[in-house]
Parts: sequence; C-alpha cells; structure tokens
Amino acid sequence: MVWYEEEVSQLQKKTQDQLAANKDTDKRRVAFYGSSSIRLWTTLAQDFPEYNTVNLGFGGSTLAACAWFFERLVVPVKPQSIIFYAGDNDLGDERHAEEVYLFFCTLHQKMQVHLPEVPLTFLSIKASPARWNIVDRIRYANELIRQEITKIPHYHYIDVQTPMLNAKGQPRRELFGSDGLHMTPAGYEIWRQILKQHPQVF
Repeated sequence: MVWYEEEVSQLQKKTQDQLAANKDTDKRRVAFYGSSSIRLWTTLAQDFPEYNTVNLGFGGSTLAACAWFFERLVVPVKPQSIIFYAGDNDLGDERHAEEVYLFFCTLHQKMQVHLPEVPLTFLSIKASPARWNIVDRIRYANELIRQEITKIPHYHYIDVQTPMLNAKGQPRRELFGSDGLHMTPAGYEIWRQILKQHPQVF
C-alpha cells in the first residue's frame, strides 16, 4: 500500500480543506469513495447539487486499498451516506473474484465498527473494453458482492454495467476514453442518471 501514500496524504488535506469550507452547509454529506473512476468524476458538485458531495477517489486504487485506507479517508468525513466503486483494478491485477468479495467483506466489517448506521451503495464493477478479457471474473465478483449486500440492512447494489453495454452485449465504446478503461463524460452521465433513479441511496 506504500505507493498510494502520497496521493492519500494529499487527498486527506484536500478533504479537510473542503469540509472546513462547507462547515455551515445543511446539505446531506455524501462521500463518493473508490478508485480512479470516482477520482475522475470531477462534476459531482454539479451533478448532485442538492448534496454536499465529497470525492474520496484515489488513482489506481483496489478494493483492498480502499479497505486499508478506510479509517484515514472515510471515517473523518463523517458521511451520511457512501457511494462506492472499486474492484476493477483488483481483477485487472489478476486477483480472483473470491478475493475481491473478501476485500468487500473487510470494508463492510470496518463500516460496522466505525459507521454502522451509514448506508453504502456499491456500484457494480464495469466491464470496460480494456478488461473485456476478464468479463467472466467481473460478473462473478459482482454477483458475489450483490448476494452479500442482500443480507445487509441499508446497503444497496446498483448495476451500472448493463446500461454501459450495447445491443450485442459489448461495452459501448463512446463511454470510454482512448485507454478503453476510464470513462468519458457520457459514461459519467449514465452513472448520474442511474443514481438519480435511486434517491434512497442518498
């Protein structure tokens, strides 16, 4: 986890400054936590103006790393709800779906200790063009986590993968950048629309 340290430290400072600047707002505080798919969502404040959104994404992070840095990044924010995306990079690093599921369980255990009443929404791992070769592992990891979430009160699982596929069941290329991995504004617009359809997650 050492190679994340510099970015995590910078994110801690940035978050502290944001919370201080918004200390008088009465908007519900929503933390968006996870990998670069969250970090690069730079329009959160415009997309969800009714909420006090805090972007806690850090580049290249795995679900394992998100569990590891949970106490440093999420707990101090005292969010009233969490929108979470990770797992993509774990599978890209050749982790098994079962391992990703166990990393999610570790994150849940930490939630139970520190933020037991806070709702968490898991955005399903997307099947991007760059990682289409591991789509079966992606689907299996999603299903394992989805099944676990059905057992946990005030947790939600949202399928963002299916709307990002075309009629042939392939990733919609216009939703991804030139690397075939990170999303374009059109991809984030789909995520925004999906979340707007599920106000209970906030």
